[in-house]
Amino acid sequence: MATVDPLSANTATTSANSNTAAGAKAKANLDYDSFLKLLIAQMKNQDPTNPMDATEQISQLATFSQVEQTIQTNANLETLITGNALTNASTYIGKQITSADEKITGTVASVRVYADTMVATTTDGKEIPIVVGVRVGTPTANGST
Repeated sequence: MATVDPLSANTATTSANSNTAAGAKAKANLDYDSFLKLLIAQMKNQDPTNPMDATEQISQLATFSQVEQTIQTNANLETLITGNALTNASTYIGKQITSADEKITGTVASVRVYADTMVATTTDGKEIPIVVGVRVGTPTANGST
């Protein structure tokens, strides 16, 4: 049976995890919470005769809001990219594939999707990374593409 196996960024590479939108969102929330705590402390301890400039305060809050929205957009884009990668991976199943160095050829039985690449497994168990230079086509009667 042909399958497409999605693997998380944690399985593929641990360093990729620090660059994900989820990691950025967690860090931004920490920074946003810290900013609000500092702002409240500053307001409590400000000199009543020389209060904080409200325009600057609003500008800082708007900047943090923009950062939060950008992180949400990145998370949505990552979801779309992952879905697109899974759709693309499924199109390889049953196709004839030849590695970039032309040393391995076979029919694709399954495809594993990692954070930064895809790896096709042929019906005879050989693995071929799907990279630039790989040939994929419909198998012909004589087995060539």
